[in-house]
Amino acid sequence: MRFRSLRSVMLGSTVLCGLALAGAAHAQSAEEATVDELVVVGSQIQGSSVTAAVPVTVVGAEELAATAATSGDDLFRSIPQMGDVSFNSAYLPNSSNSARGDVGSVNLRNLGVGNTLVLLNGRRVVAHPTSRADENLVPVLTYNTNAIPVSGLKRLEVLRDGAAALYGSDAVAGVVNTVLQDNFDGLQVEAQYGAAEGTHLREAEINLLAGKNWDRGNLTVFVTYADKTALRAWDQDYTSSSDKRPLFVGTAFEGLAGLDQRITTMPWASLQTLGNVAVRRNGALVTSTAGAFHTQPTSFGGCTVTLGAYCIDDAAPATAGADRDLRFDNSGSFNTSVMPSTERFNGFLTGNWELTPDIEAFGEVGYYSAVTHSVQAPTATLSSLPITVPASNYWNPFGPAVFANGQANPNRLSGITAPAAGLPVVIRGYTFADVGPNEVDVNLTQTRFLAGLRGEKFGFNWESAVLYSHAKAKDVSDGISATLLQQSLALSTPDAYNPFNGGDPANPSIGDATPSSQAAIDAISIRTKRVSTSSLSLADFKVSKADLFALPGGNVGFAAGVEWRRETQQDDRDPRLDGTITFTDAVTGTVYGNDLIGSSPSPDTKGKREVTSAYAELAIPVVSPEMDIPFVHNLEFQLAGRYEDFSDVGDVAKPKIAGAWDLFDGFRIRGSWAQGFKAPNLEQINASLVTRSNTRTDWIRCEADLRAGRISSFSNCSRSGSTTARRAGNPDLKPEESETWGLGVVFQPHFVPPEFGRFTFTVDYWDVKQTGIVGLFGEGNALIQDYLERIQGRTNPNVVRAAPTADEIAAFDGTGLAPAGQVLYVNDQYQNLLPQHAKGLDIGVIWSLNTDRFGDFDVNFNAAHLIKFYRSPSPGIAALLAAREAGTINPGTTITGGGDLIRQNGRPEWKWSASLTWRYDQFTVGAFTQYIDDVEDTDLRDPAGDPWLIDSQITANLYGQYEFEDGWMGDTRLRVGVRNITDEKPPLAIEGYLGELYQPYSRYWYVNVRKTF
Repeated sequence: MRFRSLRSVMLGSTVLCGLALAGAAHAQSAEEATVDELVVVGSQIQGSSVTAAVPVTVVGAEELAATAATSGDDLFRSIPQMGDVSFNSAYLPNSSNSARGDVGSVNLRNLGVGNTLVLLNGRRVVAHPTSRADENLVPVLTYNTNAIPVSGLKRLEVLRDGAAALYGSDAVAGVVNTVLQDNFDGLQVEAQYGAAEGTHLREAEINLLAGKNWDRGNLTVFVTYADKTALRAWDQDYTSSSDKRPLFVGTAFEGLAGLDQRITTMPWASLQTLGNVAVRRNGALVTSTAGAFHTQPTSFGGCTVTLGAYCIDDAAPATAGADRDLRFDNSGSFNTSVMPSTERFNGFLTGNWELTPDIEAFGEVGYYSAVTHSVQAPTATLSSLPITVPASNYWNPFGPAVFANGQANPNRLSGITAPAAGLPVVIRGYTFADVGPNEVDVNLTQTRFLAGLRGEKFGFNWESAVLYSHAKAKDVSDGISATLLQQSLALSTPDAYNPFNGGDPANPSIGDATPSSQAAIDAISIRTKRVSTSSLSLADFKVSKADLFALPGGNVGFAAGVEWRRETQQDDRDPRLDGTITFTDAVTGTVYGNDLIGSSPSPDTKGKREVTSAYAELAIPVVSPEMDIPFVHNLEFQLAGRYEDFSDVGDVAKPKIAGAWDLFDGFRIRGSWAQGFKAPNLEQINASLVTRSNTRTDWIRCEADLRAGRISSFSNCSRSGSTTARRAGNPDLKPEESETWGLGVVFQPHFVPPEFGRFTFTVDYWDVKQTGIVGLFGEGNALIQDYLERIQGRTNPNVVRAAPTADEIAAFDGTGLAPAGQVLYVNDQYQNLLPQHAKGLDIGVIWSLNTDRFGDFDVNFNAAHLIKFYRSPSPGIAALLAAREAGTINPGTTITGGGDLIRQNGRPEWKWSASLTWRYDQFTVGAFTQYIDDVEDTDLRDPAGDPWLIDSQITANLYGQYEFEDGWMGDTRLRVGVRNITDEKPPLAIEGYLGELYQPYSRYWYVNVRKTF
């Protein structure tokens, strides 16, 4: 949107329009401009200038276009005040337990996903239906930024202030309002094509905007279609392999074992005889004394039995030292997707019609659809679902001497102590590399229907509308059925699945050179489906009057309204996960709650709530310029309050006060104080017992290895593996509470001669305190607590372990520690736990100069400085931190959930962006630069416990544009541009790059053509 006058800039937020998104808005002089009412988020009073008291960023359509953003994720990442993007299309877990597909998240101020309210044309949008666990390990829901039609935006409004008193739950950090194109008359077609240099990523997009004006109304429609190819792992060195050690050569972290991200469940199976029975051959042990063994290439030492190019070694694979290269390289084996291929459609229809001179009808119809396809790592087993290979398996080296059909067993080892009927074998860890990578297809849809009336009566503006919006995520992916697998394993023919033949002896970390038969693979393979839905129903009525009554300082503005909304969420998991189809081990008789290899049991969840609310707002002018009071050129206040009654978590009432004081024309001091709240989401309340498996380190085993001299420091510990957590929703959760205050200055030096341009300087300080943040103690912390307890002779009862095997007893022998068995699961529950305190500074500079001789210039600078981000640890976390500080537990442990979090992971201390735009006649040249400060990667620590520093990065964009005015090319705009012109790679992190802060590609070229009819 163009800022039509200097006053509209001042009154419309003292708008920091420079998100620094390449400020391409056409500046006009005050004499040329017509004063246009700038309606922005931050007030419900139509026609009021009360938003002068709060910091609002407004970005118009031309600034939006200058970013060349093809998705909401691209757009939001370029806003310095936006925090990390934990939901993103590059986050591709090999499990449907997290949101996948064309998804991006909103996280203003880094206060957490779900703490920023998103509006579309001033009203709520439906939440994305699929959750993801946040850093507190609780499921959070986001508004999907990729469902925002970037090409159809008229402007983007960001209220950088707590606004629960105005807009209700979730507006703790602020509000983002997306205003779509409307009242358009004509036809406009736009096409863009872009490519990331050196990769297979290509994007094509076409947009259509059409509208028609009538005497009494308008109908506007826009349609966007985009097609993007996948970004693949082998395209770039930092994603081409799971072993990141070569990337860190020459650094202080060179050679650290933690850089080897190859997984410890691998085609070289970790196996154990059922009942832990030791097997000997001609008197020598083939397995360990506890019956454990694994397969490996014959080139590795320790073989007990040679079977061609591979052999059997006793005990479980160490996955360190000589056995480290048995680890499986997911990225190196298969050219997996870093970002999925995406086909996106977005359409929106807006209309308005004057029914009478005082009443207007309006409506919206929106539809979003995105289909993504990704190639992900192959399925691997979890410790929570062991698979028993029956003795009858054709490939079992400890199988029967004679099969049931009378055929002699060609694969039974000779001279072994296994009984003639054979021994069943339990698969403890195995990756089904021969089955191949999993292909995942995600289909997202979102619909929106709104109908309303607005008008004027008795001097009041009134408006009422009903809204229904629905979102659906259908996730279909490859999988392996435990039941079908065991049936195949039971076969006594060559078509039985063979887990005993290992991977590729020539490249032990890569692939499987001796796959099972295609018949065996087909027999165990399935497609699983997860369908998540969410809906929002809303009805509201609101009134406002900018001149309720007059005071000496001006007219008092007033707004009030009531709202009812109904929110639902349903997560329908695959029958093999939700308990409908269970797995019964045919050998042991044990019943497991799920039948899908590599995934934890996940019951269906379903929840709904109704919310009734009422709000009121006053805009109170105390001093006006006409009163001619020294040092009080203008003084005005905003008072607001909102009450919300939730059907599931009770009721809350929150106030807000804001004020703006102009010492003189051009110098403003503004401030605000507000209380806020965020209701726990429906999944946090309604989820039944949910099991989740994540890779965690069993620290007591690291301590045993350290004491036994098997490792030199915790940074070289390889005792990580899949750990199952049993998490539960909590119907007694209460809303998270917050308190926000801010203070800012806006300076526009009118004394500067016009020939030097127009300047606006803004500085805003903000402070947010949150209490009762929903969290978990976390299975990683529980294992550290178990470590602390065990070195003191006790145990953590929430960590449930199996009885130690003979091998585990031997591993702890001589360490002074009691043997610890394998972790079966960890118990945990969502709770209102964590207080959090964050504060920071926003800095903005805007300069605009119009000349007849040299053209027009616009410079924008916008910076976000994070001063403090401290999460007070819960008592349990505090005890762990104290123990680490005292040296009771090793400094190499990774404790999450408390302490000073500034500069950790996705919280840089500084982010800024700047742009320079030059326009001359039909030419436009724009430059844009963005800076992200360095952060600590807490997942990678040196022997002293110090984290890896992810470097800062500065990137620059450049575009050139020409607008044809005459001939057949008239009303055509051609733009050619490049993002990240210096081809900066994302800074190095333990995972190769930090996806929450950076996109996984570098230089990106694009061309854009727009034709208006």
